[in-house]
Amino acid sequence: MGNKRISGSLLASAAFLAFAFAPAAQAGECPAASVKDGATQPGPSAPKGVVDTVISSIDLGQGYGIEGRLLRARRLVIQPGGIVPWHGHGERPANIFVLEGQITEFRSNCAVPIVHKKGDVVAETGQIFHWWRNDSRGKVVLLSSDILPPAGKPEESM
Repeated sequence: MGNKRISGSLLASAAFLAFAFAPAAQAGECPAASVKDGATQPGPSAPKGVVDTVISSIDLGQGYGIEGRLLRARRLVIQPGGIVPWHGHGERPANIFVLEGQITEFRSNCAVPIVHKKGDVVAETGQIFHWWRNDSRGKVVLLSSDILPPAGKPEESM
């Protein structure tokens, strides 16, 4: 496969994504005593009360040397009682910014629910599987920035 050069533009884009939300509060974390592999069983398999809108995408093979991958930005609006179904991030790293509201995450490696509030940023990487539920009385708005897996590989849902 060989090493691929990453252009200055891609590095600048990555730096922007990494630091754009720097002033935001840290996301809720799993308490150390509750971290355990297989702590949460798979949750719902279908979305409920979610409007998922792609607001932009960049083909990373066009000038960036990362063939078959897209950098995508989405706006998700989750109504009260709404669900973002069980999914993983082994092939699709993502950063989630909570723009509005409060949402509860149920993560495969955490024995207790994790609450994320307006201003939180959640990094979703590696072998994390999880699902989210809006337990509040108001809508939740998330901004998701993710890198899609190469064509032909499963996207692992939402």
